Amino acid sequence: MHNEDQEGGFVSHLAELRKRLIHSFIFLIIFFIGCYVFAEHLYGFLVEPYAKAVKDDGTERRLIFTALQETFLTYLKVSFFAAFFVTCPFILMQIWKFIAPGLYKHEKTAILPYLVLTPILFFLGGMLVYYLIMPLAIKFFLSFESSGLSTNLPIQLEAKVNEYLSLVMKLIFAFGISFQLPVVLSLLARVGVVDSHFLKTRRKYVVVIIFAAAALLTPPDPITQIGLAVPLLILYELSIFSVKFIENKNLENEDA
Repeated sequence: MHNEDQEGGFVSHLAELRKRLIHSFIFLIIFFIGCYVFAEHLYGFLVEPYAKAVKDDGTERRLIFTALQETFLTYLKVSFFAAFFVTCPFILMQIWKFIAPGLYKHEKTAILPYLVLTPILFFLGGMLVYYLIMPLAIKFFLSFESSGLSTNLPIQLEAKVNEYLSLVMKLIFAFGISFQLPVVLSLLARVGVVDSHFLKTRRKYVVVIIFAAAALLTPPDPITQIGLAVPLLILYELSIFSVKFIENKNLENEDA
């Protein structure tokens, strides 16, 4: 009888999870369709850093595509990217609704701030890419253009639609995911995997790891690599304070 109750509870949990996943998928599809209607405007928004960077350079600029389906597929990517970006908070909310009934009150209090902080940090990473890193990186890459005086033929950028979008999306995802560092370290601290002393003593190794990760996640130029590494180092230092705060709260709870 006890095993039957366990099996019934397991099946009901699977049904609940399935329902949450279906709701998330439907929500994503609806937003995907809506975003595709405005795909051209969304792409125009993503192109704006490039347009502003080349606005006053005296050269007629354009974006090209070299395959018949390239622009269509690019608009699909833009639509899915925007839909996923908007849907993430809803997906996190569905996850929270699934796990919350099985948590104690103090566990809910501990986890809920991370669910709120995760999309905020991702959004901040995306904003950093859009408003600072991309304009600087574009200026850096354009500095390698040549009028042809020393190279016999001019060297001029003819950016492809799909390649530009892929670069922007890659950077936004790289920065957004990397900005989750405080969340990850704080959660590890709550379960006792790391502590503030461990993070402080491993700082010099973390610096090397962060710059190596920045080199892997970004294009091979110093602007984007430093642009990712420096915020991560700052977030790492903030994570140490966050972990220390968690440790102090745990001590207070034990004393109480």
